Amino acid sequence: MRELRRKIVAGRDLNKPFITLCSGTACHATGSDAVAAAIQEELEKQGLTEQVGVRRTGCHGFCERGPILVIYPEEICYLGVTPEDVPEIVSETIKGKRIIERLLYAEPSTGERSVHEQDIPFYKHQTRLVFKGNLWIDPTKIEDYLALGGYKALAKVLEEKTPEEVLEEVKRANLRGRGGGGFPAGRKWETTRNAAGEPKYVIVNCDEGDPGAYMDRSIMEGNPHRVLEGLTIGAYAIGSHQGFVYVRQEYPIAIANLGVAIEQAKEYGFLGENILGSGFNFDVKVHRGAGAFVSGESSALMNAIEGKVGEPRPKYIHTSESGVWDKPSNLNNVETWANVPLIIAKGADWFNSIGTEGSKGTKIFSLVGTVNNTGLVEVPMGTTLREIIYKIGGGIRGGKRFKSVQTGGPSGGIIPEQFLDTPVDFDELTRLGSMMGSGGMIVIDEETCIVDLARYFVDFLCDESCGKCVPCREGLRRMREILEGVVAGRGKEGDIEMLEEIGEVMKKASLCALGTTAANPVLSTLRYFRDEYEAHIAEKRCPALFCKDLISYYIEPEKCVACLLCLKNCPEGAISGGKKKVHVIDQSKCVKCGICFDVCPPKVRAVKKISGVPVPPPVPEAEREIERRKVRSGGERRR
Repeated sequence: MRELRRKIVAGRDLNKPFITLCSGTACHATGSDAVAAAIQEELEKQGLTEQVGVRRTGCHGFCERGPILVIYPEEICYLGVTPEDVPEIVSETIKGKRIIERLLYAEPSTGERSVHEQDIPFYKHQTRLVFKGNLWIDPTKIEDYLALGGYKALAKVLEEKTPEEVLEEVKRANLRGRGGGGFPAGRKWETTRNAAGEPKYVIVNCDEGDPGAYMDRSIMEGNPHRVLEGLTIGAYAIGSHQGFVYVRQEYPIAIANLGVAIEQAKEYGFLGENILGSGFNFDVKVHRGAGAFVSGESSALMNAIEGKVGEPRPKYIHTSESGVWDKPSNLNNVETWANVPLIIAKGADWFNSIGTEGSKGTKIFSLVGTVNNTGLVEVPMGTTLREIIYKIGGGIRGGKRFKSVQTGGPSGGIIPEQFLDTPVDFDELTRLGSMMGSGGMIVIDEETCIVDLARYFVDFLCDESCGKCVPCREGLRRMREILEGVVAGRGKEGDIEMLEEIGEVMKKASLCALGTTAANPVLSTLRYFRDEYEAHIAEKRCPALFCKDLISYYIEPEKCVACLLCLKNCPEGAISGGKKKVHVIDQSKCVKCGICFDVCPPKVRAVKKISGVPVPPPVPEAEREIERRKVRSGGERRR
């Protein structure tokens, strides 16, 4: 093992120019395949194929700015690269050692540019441990993983430690499951190990279905060997000889890279019979999920592996004691397994030095929503929401005011501005009425209606509920009916109390975690934004000016410059006016599509969104020629 790693490292020239290109799903969507082809073509054209190495890596995290290209050994980082940029990159940077300024990251407020990836604020304030290998490893080449110390932890375990010692190390590290529940991994392993029955199974849950969350997908796409190594170590500790990786069908790159990794691991002796000459046997099978959100729940996932409908079982018996085919089965998500090699290699004390008292290590979050920098963020447990959203995320997009942040996926809670300085860990988020979940983090600005947001998540969960138990099935349907009525202006007295009552019943009586947490979006918003519900119900008003049935569009006569943009773009012909005449919206024809608001020049902003229906201006005012009065915002000069 040591000799193999030495040969791999010795065969690499660290001073040789090297290009790494992000090739995760997000960068695929923005054209990394075309960029890769252009790089190969240009290197051949300039006769540099042998002099310059190329490596297609997994996701780098800064997904909205892809494709991301990093040139080594200088570590020059270019964002948003296109095939047309490639000839200049090769000529100027690879050959000429000159920086292409326009491809660097530029700080929005100051324009200051960052040459190196680690100097970009999005990366600079992170602590990348689990995700670190994604920046350098070609996931289809096991040699890249081995060169960075891959499978060293597995070798250490098989050569130096008993299964009991491995189990104790993981327990002492206080690793909590990153899949949502935060249950101590070591305790779950121990329960499975001590449970009666053979064989025992170990399972990777790569079925994250939360809207906007893709942490597990990116790890599996970019560094599947780390997950396999962690799974094999866990199998050794538990006494399992068969593992499963449950991957959602919508993750084709993860499935493909994982398949390659399994075959390579077998070829090198890290999977299969007599692993590294230790006498320990372990094999892994990949099971493709059918895309049901509820199949991410442990017992539903195990039903799916058995070939049954993915729906949950009653929890009077834990899956760690009776899971797949009624045998002891240990399930952890991708990120949890990926932490295990780090713990074994660096020790439980090292892992315990990171994070908070009850939540150790780092956590990867999917930072999305109305924030300037979106992507995958890895930070120590205990980092505050403010640090994540403002230091790493760069603040709220468009200079708008922060309103809240939703954590924990569709079953999570919505946290208001007064808790921005809350340290993010399992216990603090639960205390606020939310949860860690798998790591989704959606930033919400002032223009988002909280009531409609709660309706959206309830609608999603209503469609994804398996329908097996009454509290979840009927509770979500009734919640959706009430919330749809509220946002449509049909809310009535008693609706708030009914939502609270339904939510409490769901929490106590639902069969699985989907049902017991499904009311979180509603209950947390009622806890912190009750006034918005009351405005919708009592005043028939949407404070965020978002709900179509509770707002109207109105043209301010004193601001209209008769530019004709709203009139020409209105799809319903609801706007009257003409050259040099104030425009008026016929409320009986208006469908509230908002196009007039969008096309009105920003410096004019004559079109307004208001609550309720506006009183139309007197006809003489509407018909008065604009040139006879002084128009604000320089309208006369623009004509």
